[in-house]
Amino acid sequence: MPSPTQTPSFAVIPGAEVDRALTGRHIEVTGIIEDAYRLHGAGGTVNPPSYFLRFPDRPDARIIALPASVGGDIAVDGIKWISSFPGNITSGLPRASAVLILNDPATGYPLACVESSIISASRTAASAALAARRLSEARGIRPRRVGYIGTGLIARYVHDFLAGTGWEFDEIGVHDLEAEYAHRFAGTVGATAGDANVTVHDGAESLIRGSDLVVFATVAATPHIDHPDWFAHDPLVLHLSLRDLGTDVVLSAANFVDDVEHCLKAGTSPHLAEQRVGHRDFIEGTLHDVLTGAAGVPDDKPVIFSPFGLGVLDLALGKYVYDTVQETGRLDLVEGFFHETRRYG
Repeated sequence: MPSPTQTPSFAVIPGAEVDRALTGRHIEVTGIIEDAYRLHGAGGTVNPPSYFLRFPDRPDARIIALPASVGGDIAVDGIKWISSFPGNITSGLPRASAVLILNDPATGYPLACVESSIISASRTAASAALAARRLSEARGIRPRRVGYIGTGLIARYVHDFLAGTGWEFDEIGVHDLEAEYAHRFAGTVGATAGDANVTVHDGAESLIRGSDLVVFATVAATPHIDHPDWFAHDPLVLHLSLRDLGTDVVLSAANFVDDVEHCLKAGTSPHLAEQRVGHRDFIEGTLHDVLTGAAGVPDDKPVIFSPFGLGVLDLALGKYVYDTVQETGRLDLVEGFFHETRRYG
């Protein structure tokens, strides 16, 4: 008979523990995300399409399931379940909330349920900081003026990760459709901006024209910027919210994505561009291509990075949080969570 298997354990990791595990570790977290991108590009992951749960009575809301599996030294399976309810911001709540389920790849049993809004924001911001660094290095151009369009939690995390991985700027621009949000965000980044000049812009045009690095972190459902001439100075654009740019802008730029099949769907700006021209030739490559030197990055046109967001990144960072909390002895196990653990009773 086979030897008995140890009874699986299950833990709940709240947001406070996640925050404790990640706070101040911007360089380490960005390294984890880079390793995950490299593993994904080398075929060491499984990342099926995301599934969108939508609601006829709440058309602006959605909940997304991101199943994934990460091999290598990380070795974890799981799924992120993340909701996006833009109406939350009117009451002061963040738009997104999330949990991450980690599964043991040997038994399939869930290991933990992890509060994941912090993980999701951190992996998004780390991905942005990584792309900004690698794309800038490949171009030989270091942006000195950054502009944020959309000033919510993601923008805040991106700014923190840029600062935490060594970026310094001479100018910081801020724009939001809600002037109050823009001014509050400007106050937040201004407290850590050093000698940088922080400016709140009334419109997107002046911010884009005055920025070498543009960060889109909005909740836009459809493109609202379709003026290629605004990008005539060839900035680097982190198009994190995926649906801000019109097809004319996309087709006039060099485009990089995290994963081609994932990004060119669900009405993203690159997807709309593909539908318009009937091909994908405007995609220069993936971030993995940039990391490995397989794709060059031009310096004579705008460069746009559009990351759809890969579940493997959440899993890689979630497993790091799990291991970190376990090593500190703070892992909160739910005793008896699995009740039926003997096949024949």
